[in-house]
Amino acid sequence: MGSAKDDGSDRSRTVRSPVPPAPGADFLQLDTGQAPPGGLADWLADRLRLAIRDGRLPVGSRLPASRVLAAELRVSRGVVTDAYRRLGEDGHVAGRGRGGTVVVAAPVRASAPPPPAPAVPPSPEEVFAATPGPDVFDRLRSVPARFDLTPGTPDLAAFPRAAWQRAERAVLGSLAAADLGYGDPRGAPALRLAVARWLARNRGVRVEPGEVLITAGTAQSLTLFAQLLREEGVREMAVEDPGSLGARQHLNARGLATPPVPVDAEGVRVDALRACGAPVVLLTPAHQFPTGVVLGGDRRRELMRWAAGGGLVLEDDYDAEHRYDRPPVPALRAMLPERVLYAGSVSKLLAPALRVGWVLAPSRYRESMADAKRYADLGNAALPQLTLARLMESGALERHLRLLRGHHRRRRDAMVAAVGEYLPGAVVHGAAAGLHLTVVLESPPGAGSAADDDTALAAAALARGVKTHPLSWHRLRPGPPGLVLGYAARTPGEIGAAVAALGEAVRDLTR
Repeated sequence: MGSAKDDGSDRSRTVRSPVPPAPGADFLQLDTGQAPPGGLADWLADRLRLAIRDGRLPVGSRLPASRVLAAELRVSRGVVTDAYRRLGEDGHVAGRGRGGTVVVAAPVRASAPPPPAPAVPPSPEEVFAATPGPDVFDRLRSVPARFDLTPGTPDLAAFPRAAWQRAERAVLGSLAAADLGYGDPRGAPALRLAVARWLARNRGVRVEPGEVLITAGTAQSLTLFAQLLREEGVREMAVEDPGSLGARQHLNARGLATPPVPVDAEGVRVDALRACGAPVVLLTPAHQFPTGVVLGGDRRRELMRWAAGGGLVLEDDYDAEHRYDRPPVPALRAMLPERVLYAGSVSKLLAPALRVGWVLAPSRYRESMADAKRYADLGNAALPQLTLARLMESGALERHLRLLRGHHRRRRDAMVAAVGEYLPGAVVHGAAAGLHLTVVLESPPGAGSAADDDTALAAAALARGVKTHPLSWHRLRPGPPGLVLGYAARTPGEIGAAVAALGEAVRDLTR
């Protein structure tokens, strides 16, 4: 018995004996086993010189504290300080006190390859050549310009940084450790509740928080829903014409055809929607993109009859908050929730970079949409969600919206006045709301005139330092030339100068 007890004690002691860590550092994957006997300092100095020479330690990078690196390598601190001293004598590094030891110079190599040439942005003619491809918006963004009148761009300088920082600090101060783990892929409960309340206050939509799915913006909402439709065997989704090129590209990328349905002064033509036979339609009824029209009451009732008969509406609530000269229009989702999938975001209210949006799906799609979101990315980042929820619940977001409306109204007025002065004969659409105007140009004299091609006009404008979209980008059927001009991100003075440059471009093309 005693012998067995002794054997057990021995086994216990063996299991509990600590295993010493292998020598080596994550820093540059240094391994002292490669050093020659008695030459640790020389070996370490040589490895650091090599890292500086090949760019792994660029100028300005900071070396680990000597005691930290010595502990990782399991050598005396003197070995590391000696290696650092030699690099200092060579002029490679310098001590900066509390700033540590910093790389200050790299050796000059006669055979060093030339630095890579900076990326050359495409020319205006290349941006607006032929049919716009999937990267057309990236290409346009890459071109520098004095005045960016790209539609859909909010006033990023007006982002409420102080309010966001206060909200974020409050969130971090109350955040439990468990809240930093993987969260609900449907979205943080606090934001789902805040969105439900926001929609009830501002869009006339009554919804339970459990019905809200948080997404990475309207683009992801479109993509997830298109994926589900394809899995059901749906092969097409009707779109407004003119309508958003970007939205159409997302649907096409998921394998859906996008038959066009014309838009007139009352919004989408429901008779044409019936005739096209598509079971689903994408609409921007609160402020149609790009024409700016609001879906009229009779059209809404006609559309609801179409939906009640089996049709499905994907409602992109584009620009709904940004209204100036008209009363609010309730969302379609409030009228027929089981036939409308509603998508919204804060991209135009705060900033596209936040990548936060939401979708309300009919009950039959709710779980499958949540599954699609789960398998896409496991859900949005938690901290921006919780910060946004606090902004919504505190009233800070509504205060920000009221401030923006005043700014945008003044900028809208400046653009309308500038169009009247510098583009005589042009017809302005969509001035009552939103962040852009659509300007349909007077037909130039002479068939085939260059100004009849609005892509040529957009290219000429870009050559003069003004970014905008040709209206033809957002058409599927032929129509008069025009431009879609964003005004939210520019001051009234900049808007006047930009439209004056557009006027010059038109005159040059019609000479």
